[in-house]
Amino acid sequence: MTIARRALLTAAASTALLPRLAWSASDPYDVKMSGDVRIIHQTDTHASARPVHFREPTQNIGVGSAEGRPPHLVGTAFLDFYHMKPDTRDAYAFTFLDFEALAHRYGRLGGFASLKTVIDSLRAGAGPGRSVLLDGGDLCQGTGMANLTRGQNMVALGNLLGIDAMTGHWEFTYGQDGIEAIIKELHGRFIAQNVFLSAESQMMGAPAFDQKTGRVFQPYVIRELGGYRVGVIGQAFPYVPIAHPRRFTPDWRFGIHPGRMQKVVDELREVKKVDAVLLLSHNGMPVDLKLASQVRGIDVILGGHTHDAVPHPVPVKNPGGITLVTNAGTAGKFIAVLDLELAKGQVKDVHYRLLPIYADQVKQDAAVAAAVEAQEAPHRAMLDEKLAETETLLYRRNNFYGSVDQVIMDALRAETGAQIAFSPGFRWGNTVLGGAALTMGDLLAETAITYPMVYKQTMTGAQIKAMMEDVCDNLFNRNPYYQQGGDMIRVGGMNYACAPAKSIGHRISGMELDDGTKVEAAKNYTIASWASVSLPQTGTPVWDVVARHLRQVKTVKLTRPNRVKVLGIAGNPGYAAS
Repeated sequence: MTIARRALLTAAASTALLPRLAWSASDPYDVKMSGDVRIIHQTDTHASARPVHFREPTQNIGVGSAEGRPPHLVGTAFLDFYHMKPDTRDAYAFTFLDFEALAHRYGRLGGFASLKTVIDSLRAGAGPGRSVLLDGGDLCQGTGMANLTRGQNMVALGNLLGIDAMTGHWEFTYGQDGIEAIIKELHGRFIAQNVFLSAESQMMGAPAFDQKTGRVFQPYVIRELGGYRVGVIGQAFPYVPIAHPRRFTPDWRFGIHPGRMQKVVDELREVKKVDAVLLLSHNGMPVDLKLASQVRGIDVILGGHTHDAVPHPVPVKNPGGITLVTNAGTAGKFIAVLDLELAKGQVKDVHYRLLPIYADQVKQDAAVAAAVEAQEAPHRAMLDEKLAETETLLYRRNNFYGSVDQVIMDALRAETGAQIAFSPGFRWGNTVLGGAALTMGDLLAETAITYPMVYKQTMTGAQIKAMMEDVCDNLFNRNPYYQQGGDMIRVGGMNYACAPAKSIGHRISGMELDDGTKVEAAKNYTIASWASVSLPQTGTPVWDVVARHLRQVKTVKLTRPNRVKVLGIAGNPGYAAS
């Protein structure tokens, strides 16, 4: 189905003369209903139940045709493209520019008590029976509380928000039993068209939503909204058994499955006779952009996983017309509002806004605030333990370096005596302002996963390079279907150069230790790392190792960070963290 010409013109405007985000002086979240149905979308909250600081990246490199295009825009390039002004709330929410100064001015964003107030206002503005709340996944992981409860605390909060449907990613790291427990407690529906039983599990009669196809979960939901039928397809993170230990989901097989996606879209349109088709995706925006070019009949992709806050949809042509691709940020910082003007069997027009959720502008919902407090109360002493004072801004999100990962790697090297340390390029993890106390709760918000153990091992220089090349290819492969969505592995104690536009095996060069000694292919080096997807989970959790170190030093003082020279990318001649 082709979106009407009016919608195409609206979509085209998203890459040309874009309006600034307009804020009402009285209530910035009083968004006038501009259609027949309203879709409210949140994603990648990563269990941020309370308001947070979250600094956007200074680097988000795209290669090939993606270079310099959304979502690969940061800083002033982002502001210019979206016609935003510097030194404003918009600049603070969407970029890293003047982050600390603006953080002190405007405060924290998000928090589920704030989200509840805004969501209720958006639902009221739409009118009874005209709205749906969708969660794009990564609801249940990212904090100490979520890890302690195996995500159940966030299911309870999600139920208070009124989530109607969600898909998943980190939820799968609680194991098959764990995600089934999450689904059991969730009041809304869990949907995923791209998770299937393995051939052996299907033969053995393992449980599934559809035993004939082996599809594990319900692939879609259909909601009657304002007299129209809206189909929402779920797409879980397609690389779960690769990005995480396979033992968590031994009976299930994941993937993108564009062909199967097309069949589901056709079923919704031709058999179920829906008026609009939405994809609730946790693919990551680069994957969604390619998928949108191949699958016809999806009106809008509501995306997540890569944590890209993209203010306006990106229109993508495909054999059936145009699909609009969105991505709604992370950490509870944003709520997306999609209003659809519908007719029988078609979308006539779309209206989209991505709203930053400023805690200082929202009256906290009392019931949700009380629920968060009650959940944390038994663990208050542990969460509030002051580990150290910070001297500098601690953040994670960036292609090659995050200061919070430097803290982790410094601790690993100090506690294990390793020459080199590695920390995963996770995109979740909140920001701590300079001069603040770093608490155990803060540390857990950077490390709380179900495979957190620290390892010390020996690797040759050749093995180190091969590992780094593999991780780098996950980030910069020219085929988006081979991009898993994280950032480059963080390296402590070693400098190197990276050429993102080259092919695997040829991106990493110039490897040398801190003292300038060249890393030799045949020589052995001691390595400290954590969050292995293949090694057994025995040993000490990373948060215990880092906390022990911080209690001793009392003040976070970063060692000289690794230097990464970025080669061959316009606007990124080199990068040296400071």
